[in-house]
Amino acid sequence: MSDVFPVHGMDSVVFAVGNAKQAAHYYSSAFGMRLVAYKGPETGSRDEAAYVLTSGSARFELRGSVRAGTDLARHVAEHGDGVIDLALDVPDVEAAYAHATGAGARGLVEPYTLEDEHGKVVMAAVATYGETRHTLIDRSNYSGPYLPGYVPAEPIVEPPAKRYFQAIDHCVGNVELGKMDEWVEFYKRVMGFTNMAEFIGDDIATEYSALMSKVVANGTRKVKFPLNEPAVSRKKSQIDEYLEFYGGPGVQHIALATNDIIRTVTEMRAAGVEFLDTPDSYYDDPELRARIGEVRAPIEELKKHRILVDRDEDGYLLQIFTKPVQDRPTVFFEFIERHGSLGFGKGNFKALFEAIEREQARRGNL
Repeated sequence: MSDVFPVHGMDSVVFAVGNAKQAAHYYSSAFGMRLVAYKGPETGSRDEAAYVLTSGSARFELRGSVRAGTDLARHVAEHGDGVIDLALDVPDVEAAYAHATGAGARGLVEPYTLEDEHGKVVMAAVATYGETRHTLIDRSNYSGPYLPGYVPAEPIVEPPAKRYFQAIDHCVGNVELGKMDEWVEFYKRVMGFTNMAEFIGDDIATEYSALMSKVVANGTRKVKFPLNEPAVSRKKSQIDEYLEFYGGPGVQHIALATNDIIRTVTEMRAAGVEFLDTPDSYYDDPELRARIGEVRAPIEELKKHRILVDRDEDGYLLQIFTKPVQDRPTVFFEFIERHGSLGFGKGNFKALFEAIEREQARRGNL
């Protein structure tokens, strides 16, 4: 199936936000991203403004309504700021859309072409969990800043000398109780993805809350979509909290690949980004030190920055998670530095979830 529906990689992550101008400033100043394109009332877009930012191959589009009564304004009112589109780079939009809808995907937008002086872009869209969509994009014949209708834009602030991250590593979706396997099958049937990993039971539970997770990925592993569902537990899990405050299924977090997580965390913290805390006991555990062996930074350095570390049969990884980046406890980010490991930090789940639970308790949502 993946031969019929090849996916080259992530094209962009599209956010619906309440104030796109201010969100663009945040991702520029705090995440070190570079504004490259814009559309809005000045360019003929009467109902919304959109800002496109990049860092390496990672691309975010931030869309905000400039008037009431639009579907975008409704979405933000119901869900808060969040991800509405995980756009995929595909070589043949018509074939991919035909295969997807033929395999049971709900078509949202049939294939169409946009053109301007920079060339043409072919696009279509299919639905996935909640109100999230996958726009299928072929921009191989286009040289403009983003899409027809967008104009080049100058950076909002001076970008950092070295970018904080260079690619989207994976995108995590939260779905309702009992729906995870249904969406895993969707990605296997519709896009030819395969099961890359699964985490269930004690792997992924704490004293209070539990969840189940499976990871689907395309053949090259460039596109990885972990999918979570809540599990029955003593108290409200992080997935339950997300589903309540987001108002249904959606994208929980975006993992961003960095080559130097220590510098990234240091500079982003200085810019005001809040990261989850990890207790000293995590780093002082002799089992952790024995399990991870030698890594590129001493444990004391990782402890100073509250960076997590995990090792598997392929290598190791360093990772850290932000707190939610909006007032609703919904979307957050992960930064990950891989050294061979293809995993997702299984050995850190307990420490991570306990850190999230401490934040839930502070919000009164545990």
